[in-house]
Amino acid sequence: MGKIISVANQKGGVGKTTTAINLAACLGALEKKTLLVDADPQANATSGVGVDPKTVKTSIYECLVNEIEAKDIIIETENPNLDLIPAHIDLVGAEIEMISLPNREQMMKHALKSLKDDYDFIIIDCSPSLGLITVNALTASDAVIVPVQCEYFALEGLGKLLNTIKIVQSRLNTNLAIEGILLTMFDTRLRLANQVVEEVKMHFQQMVFDTIIHRNTRLGEAPSHGESIIMHDASSKGAVNYLNLAREILQKNDLTRIKTEDKLIELENE
Repeated sequence: MGKIISVANQKGGVGKTTTAINLAACLGALEKKTLLVDADPQANATSGVGVDPKTVKTSIYECLVNEIEAKDIIIETENPNLDLIPAHIDLVGAEIEMISLPNREQMMKHALKSLKDDYDFIIIDCSPSLGLITVNALTASDAVIVPVQCEYFALEGLGKLLNTIKIVQSRLNTNLAIEGILLTMFDTRLRLANQVVEEVKMHFQQMVFDTIIHRNTRLGEAPSHGESIIMHDASSKGAVNYLNLAREILQKNDLTRIKTEDKLIELENE
């Protein structure tokens, strides 16, 4: 039985899609069969693994609105062990079409239910909002990862997101857990970035991942090539960071026997 993890934050520009793409790709590289679900109308996760959204004829939209079987729209990617359920701009209208449906918050859970036995992990890239599609993703998920940017407004809106998660936990999905808060876009040269790390860890303690995602040019370049960081430059700091995150999640879920002291790969020149 696979684990479904949403990557969610209603604040834009925090590295959410970057995290969804590269975590999924790194889990695949670590020999875990993984499915990436693009639940964002911008379809950046779709293009980020080399699939042109303009060529997509059936997407997650058809699963939610027309109840097409999810297994019929899965696309294989060039990343090892990584498949994709793509998104399309049509997803913008899905919330309006779903609003009158019974059990409208359960549509994605219903769509993905049949796939849980086929994958070790299903990673959902949520849109930067707390709308019905994001609520659907959280309702379908076993856990959620919250990316937080290492900048001044890092905690802005985080309380609102956590409150939404609590509402979903109490009303729609009692099994939803917070997999962890992930600090992203960390710049070692900035004193402020270090202060944000300390503040987030002080507030949320064990909820914060040990792995921190550093600012990295290669991470920014990879999507323009339609590649995950592991395919674009496996030796880059960004690739090492996301491999560390994947290993930490495997460790957290008892899916690896790696010793704690060997859990993280040492970065060169640090």
